[in-house]
Amino acid sequence: MRDTEAALERLCDRGAEVSAHYVISPSGQLMQLVEESLRAWHAGAGSWDGQSDINSRSIGVELVNSGAQPFPEPQMRCLEALLQGVMARWQIAPHQVIAHSDMAPERKEDPGPRFDWRRLNRLSLAVCPDGMGDDLPLAPSLDAIGYPQASAEKRLQAFRFRFHPTAQGDEGVADRCRAAAVAAAFRAVRP
Repeated sequence: MRDTEAALERLCDRGAEVSAHYVISPSGQLMQLVEESLRAWHAGAGSWDGQSDINSRSIGVELVNSGAQPFPEPQMRCLEALLQGVMARWQIAPHQVIAHSDMAPERKEDPGPRFDWRRLNRLSLAVCPDGMGDDLPLAPSLDAIGYPQASAEKRLQAFRFRFHPTAQGDEGVADRCRAAAVAAAFRAVRP
């Protein structure tokens, strides 16, 4: 959405059949649109780590940002505070905090490569480990991380958005090594 007003208009339009529990403006203003105990229509079709119907098992947070610009400091601070509360209330582990592009790589690209996942990782609000692993086949690593089945191109794009945002072009050794390291980190934190 181009701005907060447009985002709220769309998310509150019954005909659009899309909503979210929370919206955070670039200035850090937090707006709750749906009670956490109720289902919102923020995720749509998709899955993560073998779980489908993400709408029924998640809290949706929309950040007003086109994805082409950095996420402002006030917005990130507000998100961090919100995540701390939501994760505590619902016993959500950091590896369960995902992006739209993670759960629906064929349809979604947000929040995109400019979102600071490493910042959330440092605060134990998401998983985005540093480092590289062995040069292993990409698809099994993406499966182990939790990505749903999709075209190889879209899965690679979703992975890069979150874990390797500077990568471009065709799949390379760096993508495979990065994915192997991330997969190992996800295996380590899942029960």
